[in-house]
Amino acid sequence: MRRRGLLATALVAAAGPALAQRGERVEVWRDPNCGCCPGWVAHLRAAGFAVEDRVVASVAPFRRTLATPPDLLSCHAARVSGVGLEGHVPVLAIRRLLAERPAGVIGLAVPAMPAGSPGMEVPAQPPDTYEVVAWRADGTHGPFMRFVGAQPA
Repeated sequence: MRRRGLLATALVAAAGPALAQRGERVEVWRDPNCGCCPGWVAHLRAAGFAVEDRVVASVAPFRRTLATPPDLLSCHAARVSGVGLEGHVPVLAIRRLLAERPAGVIGLAVPAMPAGSPGMEVPAQPPDTYEVVAWRADGTHGPFMRFVGAQPA
């Protein structure tokens, strides 16, 4: 399983420039009081995504539209190519999802805002190890990728 994950990561990294050239559109909805969301938006833009950054009074209606499970919530929601995103999902995980399109997966989440995830970098603090979680329309979810900071673990 680990070998397959490493191979998938390598293939996604190689495909990254092609995906970025397409300027894949990402819609982001975030709270006006959140200080970390602009860092995640910058992470997406630096990777070539065309980001529509929308500051909204409540992210809840967008999360309902995306069918985000309540136990995966973080600080912002997004959508790319019909797939939901919740929290500080690294670009490599987004690219892998778009390249592979696993059956039944409708979103990726990084719950709880781990230190070192894109937009949550803290100077002089080591990054957390965390899971990017994939969710399905029925609300079930499971691990998709493991990261340390913005890099695959």
